[in-house]
Amino acid sequence: MSVRADATTQPNFVVIFTDDQGYQDVGCFGSPDIRTPRLDAMASQGMKFTSFYAQPICGPSRAALMTGCYPMRVAERGNTKQVHPILHQDEITVAEVLKTRGYATACFGKWDLAKHSQTDFFLDLFPTRQGFDYFYGTPTSNDRFANLYRNENLIEPKTDMATLTRRYTDEAIDFIRRHRDEPFFVYLPHTMPHTRLAASDDIKGSSPRGLYGDVIEEIDFNVGRILDTVESLKLDDRTYVLFTSDNGPWLNKNKNFSDGHLPKDYGGSAGPLRSGKVSVFEGGVRVPAILWGPGRVPAGTTCESIATTMDVLPTFAALSGAEVPSDRVIDGKDIRHLFHGDFSAADPDRAYFYYLRIHLQAVRQGKWKLHLPRAKEPIGAAPFGRNTHIAPADRVGFAQPFLVDLENDLGETTDVSDQNPQVVRRLVALADAMRKDLGDFDRVGDKMRFFDLTGPRPTRPPVPAPRKPAAKQSKHLSTDKAK
Repeated sequence: MSVRADATTQPNFVVIFTDDQGYQDVGCFGSPDIRTPRLDAMASQGMKFTSFYAQPICGPSRAALMTGCYPMRVAERGNTKQVHPILHQDEITVAEVLKTRGYATACFGKWDLAKHSQTDFFLDLFPTRQGFDYFYGTPTSNDRFANLYRNENLIEPKTDMATLTRRYTDEAIDFIRRHRDEPFFVYLPHTMPHTRLAASDDIKGSSPRGLYGDVIEEIDFNVGRILDTVESLKLDDRTYVLFTSDNGPWLNKNKNFSDGHLPKDYGGSAGPLRSGKVSVFEGGVRVPAILWGPGRVPAGTTCESIATTMDVLPTFAALSGAEVPSDRVIDGKDIRHLFHGDFSAADPDRAYFYYLRIHLQAVRQGKWKLHLPRAKEPIGAAPFGRNTHIAPADRVGFAQPFLVDLENDLGETTDVSDQNPQVVRRLVALADAMRKDLGDFDRVGDKMRFFDLTGPRPTRPPVPAPRKPAAKQSKHLSTDKAK
């Protein structure tokens, strides 16, 4: 049930979500050659999060942000656990939560929750059916091309991808201007820097980091346009802007899987963190995050506490006066205290669980991270068992628990389990409890959601059958048949 909105007391929210931007691909996070003056200023006027977590790949990250839940938790259409979740229509998004408080809501960019395809997807799972009043963007990744939609109408097949960063921002600014007198939620999940990379003509060729640098610097410029608009409309004292990325850098786009630093590298950099996208090493899931909110977010601060994309839903709900769904588990936490600089109120016992596909591979609590025993090519990570996305040196298994002190070993090189057996026991117990609650590759958790079951709950996470050759592969419901 909607209520009357109050634009003078309810804050506005803007989430800018980039695709495959590494932890170090921002100046204030240490980039030596990518120039990001607007993001750096945003951090100096607001807060950097240095232990902010997403998911290892793009679709699960979007599911986590939208629902406030681990991707293993959420229900999917057809009761499967897809590589990229097909979000069930009965899942509740942050946009739907904010709608109950009268918010105007819009999504500009990559959706990726209605099937991982530009042409064969479920139209009835588009943003416009999941709590957003307006959508301007593309169904999924730009691996080969991107079709551009306005709401549910295709307006540009195979659009010019070099124009998307600017055009998404143009549309977002227009929406903010039109809804300045009511509370709004703007979700801006950029297509870039997921490859194929593209930058506008007036930006391309200007960065010392090559095309990848051009793409990030164009995003930076357009983040500045959003902030300038908020300030010019005198909305800055009641608007939160969160900038972050969906996962770590795509290292197989760099020569020899190196951390991106050469002008010809098309992937990013995780800097001091190990590995990248499609990995549960820190480089795969710890992402740059900056929060801006003049008068509310203390300027020039750094938050070192664990925070995640899953916290967006419960935190925005609390700030807006909305109710978090009470009929289901929400994994994210209300972190208003962190937003406002009260770091002493952070939960020192908070744990973060690292899933790759349907496989629980690690757990962090405080400075301690425990890699759980696993095979070099774990079946629960399929189709990433033999993980060609990351460097061969990071395609490793662990015969025994491997404990890392992240305060002193960001590169996750040294096992300190022998010196800290009590920490190992505590983290193993946390992992065992999470397996019971949420599940693992060999079991379904007690509180994993299935909304379409007509028989008993499965005993193992239901994954799709292996892909068949293209000529024989059956297709999902197409857009013109979606109901």
